[in-house]
Amino acid sequence: MESKPESHKLVFEKEGVYLHTNAKRNNQDTTIPGFIRIVEREGDPALEWSPLEDQGRSAPAVFYTKKDGEGGEDDPNFDPGYEPDWAVISTVKRERVQAPVKETGQWSFSLPLSELYSLRRSRFTLGRNFLILTSRGGHPLPPLHFHRGGTRELLRALQRYISLAPSPVDGRLYLAYPQNSGALSQSFDELQLCDDGGADLVSRFIHDPYATTFGGFSKVTNFFRGALRPPDSPHHPHAATDPNGAPIADDEAGFELITCGAELGPRPQVTRGRPLDKWEEFLDPEGRVTNPERIKQLVFRGGIEPALRKDIWKFLLGFYPWNSTAREREDILRVKTDEYFRMKVQWKSVTEEQEMRNSLLRGYRSLIERDVNRTDRHNSFFSGNDNPGLTLLNDVLMTYCMYNFDLGYVQGMSDLLAPLLFVTQNEVESFWCLTGFMELVHQNFEESQEAMKQQLLQLSILLKALDPELCDYLDSQDSGSLCFCFRWLLIWFKREFSFEDILTLWEVLWTRLPCANFHLLMACSILDSQRGELIGSDHDFNTILKHINELTMKLDLQTVLCGTEAIYLQLASCKDLPVKVQEVLGLYVPPSSDEESPDTEPHETQPLLGQSVAGAAPTSQSVAGAAATSQSCSGGASI
Repeated sequence: MESKPESHKLVFEKEGVYLHTNAKRNNQDTTIPGFIRIVEREGDPALEWSPLEDQGRSAPAVFYTKKDGEGGEDDPNFDPGYEPDWAVISTVKRERVQAPVKETGQWSFSLPLSELYSLRRSRFTLGRNFLILTSRGGHPLPPLHFHRGGTRELLRALQRYISLAPSPVDGRLYLAYPQNSGALSQSFDELQLCDDGGADLVSRFIHDPYATTFGGFSKVTNFFRGALRPPDSPHHPHAATDPNGAPIADDEAGFELITCGAELGPRPQVTRGRPLDKWEEFLDPEGRVTNPERIKQLVFRGGIEPALRKDIWKFLLGFYPWNSTAREREDILRVKTDEYFRMKVQWKSVTEEQEMRNSLLRGYRSLIERDVNRTDRHNSFFSGNDNPGLTLLNDVLMTYCMYNFDLGYVQGMSDLLAPLLFVTQNEVESFWCLTGFMELVHQNFEESQEAMKQQLLQLSILLKALDPELCDYLDSQDSGSLCFCFRWLLIWFKREFSFEDILTLWEVLWTRLPCANFHLLMACSILDSQRGELIGSDHDFNTILKHINELTMKLDLQTVLCGTEAIYLQLASCKDLPVKVQEVLGLYVPPSSDEESPDTEPHETQPLLGQSVAGAAPTSQSVAGAAATSQSCSGGASI
């Protein structure tokens, strides 16, 4: 008797989807090119991946699947070969027997959509454009890399058969559930995630799917909640309520929608001021700076005249305390000079034989020599061969390795030193100014890059509040990680503006006004200025990256600074600004009965910013505060 041929219908297909194999287990290629498809077989949809048939590669058997008849326990020796920050999704076990992932040959797989539990678009640490699938049996599949884009199209095709609920705190995580609400209620009953009845859960889910889903999962594990919340972020201070107004249990608190539900007011017009051109009038007879905050305000408003930078930069970067006298500064310079040359002689006295047995120092020297020879060579101070400026650049960086053994030298630090050396024209002063600068940005250069990841996350939070449509577009082009802004944040836009503009920009940022994360708002301002070009063109990940890189030396600094300050004012004036946005801007004050009411506690930068809005009448509060302000916003007084 002949078997009836299997009927199938191809619903979706995408070429150029690479499967990331376990490179830690063998020497084979880490990625395999192939196709991703949605296929209906006998009416049941499945998500399938298969390699290009003409590759003829000899791939090992699929080790991440379970064969029919095997138990439900996970392989204790499983090694995914990449950072499994998503692995918490597969820690939720179910009592019922699950259909395994079907092994269709070598690395190929076929996963019925009814068995798809979650999918996650990878974080920055996993690289670009990865999609990670997890089955309802808890089986994670190898990541799929969409080399030519297309993840958004796949999600849309999947939603013909299943519903996908995005996480409110992680826009890259989606939970899959049947479109039938009864099946949804049944699946939650089997998981025993909620004490409520199934029908009530469905009504809650329809009313507020995000809070209900993640509130339930918070009962499974605290780690699940912690993995989705940004690091070191405090809980939302307000108790959550269900649709009926009753408070939800404490273990369901902590999830906040980052999408800015509050409507932002109009963005004000902002004007810049004149550079600070007087210095002596701010010094008392003994040489103390009489009004440091006024100095910072003027620097933030217009920068500094070039002739005064050498003096004022040493205060902004902490070489001299603001309250020091002229005599005290002479003593500080003498002590710091001795300290510098003691450190310098440490590496200068190392013999060639010693250095042969010191791979760390040898590596730093090699890296510094390479970077020095290509840092700002267009500037006359560093141009030409055998330039003494290059020698100073090399010596200061080598001495910094003695000052900070833990960090040493990392590529990009030469970009930070060059403007300091150019302005101070002094080896010792440029060194101590560099240490002050590195106090602000040293975490950018740490090997873990946790600070850079955190800043990209904070930038995403700000951009979502400002322009959700632009965020959605970037996400649809696999650019939602904003990794193309990495260089901007790492060295504070050093490669994006002219050398002279960088001198102005950095002194503005060193004031820490109006907040410590003003550089993130500046990134938002640049992206906002490119909004029409990005959304209005047929860009993909590669062309977006190319377009952003081509902005180098094409941006007008004063226009960008005006736009940045206007964005800050627009966000700061919003009464219902999400807590996470307030935290990024340094505006969040935890509620406490012991503290004053927010109405009696104006933000400390109001006097400064009240002067910048063109044509706006200053409030009585800002006028009165201008004379009394003694401290800038979060972090503004500690430089």
